[in-house]
Amino acid sequence: MKKLIIAVTTAFALTASLAVQAESIKRKICVFDIVGNVGPVMSAMKDWQTAALGWGLEVELIPHTNEAIAAEDLKAGVCDAALITGIRGRNFNKYAGTIDSIGAIPSMEHMNVVLKVLAHPQTADQLSQGSYQIMGVAPAGAAYVFVNDREINSLAKAAGKRVAVLEYDETQAILVSQVGATPVGSDITNFSTKFNNGVVDVIVAPLVAYDALELYKGLSPDGGIIDYPLAQLTIQLVAKKDRFPADMAQKSREYFYNNLNRITEQLDKEAQKVDKKWWVQIPEADQNEYEVMMQEARDQLRDQGYYDPDMLGLLRKVRCKIDPTRAECT
Repeated sequence: MKKLIIAVTTAFALTASLAVQAESIKRKICVFDIVGNVGPVMSAMKDWQTAALGWGLEVELIPHTNEAIAAEDLKAGVCDAALITGIRGRNFNKYAGTIDSIGAIPSMEHMNVVLKVLAHPQTADQLSQGSYQIMGVAPAGAAYVFVNDREINSLAKAAGKRVAVLEYDETQAILVSQVGATPVGSDITNFSTKFNNGVVDVIVAPLVAYDALELYKGLSPDGGIIDYPLAQLTIQLVAKKDRFPADMAQKSREYFYNNLNRITEQLDKEAQKVDKKWWVQIPEADQNEYEVMMQEARDQLRDQGYYDPDMLGLLRKVRCKIDPTRAECT
């Protein structure tokens, strides 16, 4: 009798296991990591891959060192989802893509609040646009201005300088032109080379790029990093809506938020690699000028259809919640 019970139990467990396997779905995810298969982004996604098995999702991760190809493979159906920057992701979901708007998120404290809202089930509808949905958002660090001459420490002094801008993000060229500088079309694969070789005088980049892309070469000998973040950058998992059930997408978004500390620890670790000698402090009056300029830029780009007004409204609420004394809040 005991043997019979064991046999029945074993058979039941096997049947249940086979049922789970039958219910699981297999999908391909393109992952943009400028370092490739051994990079920090791929490493984080391998942890996500393991967690996804518990949701009934078996994933093949396909590394890409060229973000444009990762995005095109998503469009073409080569991949069912792609992990790309929020700036490029704006083409798939304007609401989530507006997180990276200029000056909208002053610090990681603000970013934490925003990401908590995005992980809530009530936000799911806004993270779905057309045939795509956002299955996760993670911080990529604050973007700072890198200059090859530390005397370029104000908007006025940027006039006439050559500034690398991402070719697929029209907002950057608009903003650069407005301060009298010359936009130079670039992409993530070559903007650092242009800076290091002196082709451009100014770039905007997160601190994680300092060591990985050897930006200290472009900073040497007289350059600097302006100690004022222009934006908080993100990476986003953009997926074909019909390839992932809604409940699975929600679990993924919650996973991204619940593992936020691991990502911020890695960002802090990379930021510590920046030599303190490069930092350039700017006067408080100039900071106030930047605040006004960035607010006007966000309004302008919203009116021109580049930024999502609902996301801008959310970001303003977060800024005012953390600092009610801001001029825009009174």
